[in-house]
Amino acid sequence: MSIEQRNKQAAQAFFDILNRGDVPALIAAYAEDGRCVTMGNTLISGTYSRDQIAAAAGGIYQVFPQGIRFTIKAMTAEGERVAVEAESEGAHVSGQVYTNQYHFLMRFRDGKVVEFKEYMDTERVTDILCGGQKRPST
Repeated sequence: MSIEQRNKQAAQAFFDILNRGDVPALIAAYAEDGRCVTMGNTLISGTYSRDQIAAAAGGIYQVFPQGIRFTIKAMTAEGERVAVEAESEGAHVSGQVYTNQYHFLMRFRDGKVVEFKEYMDTERVTDILCGGQKRPST
């Protein structure tokens, strides 16, 4: 099996973990030096270490008590990188249905996530996940 095939399988497994809401498995999927980068200029945008992800991951599922579901639309792999086009849907605690479209760029090392970059519609993030609150201007 090629490195690209292995990494695509690892990416699929990562999204399966997200869909199950399995926080311990999510943390275990990251390399010790792994990080998540949420793009944009929202309240949740930024770069998060594995320890920060571990501290915050449970909160994601608290605001989606029935879970959030990611559907992979396409994957492309080259070497250690996997590009994933996906959509999400989940019932937010606000009563609103949260949907979004994404491009994730994942980088793997030895089957573990080294970097998970998340590009999405930041207006949807602000409107629903951040309750309309925008990041203060600097």
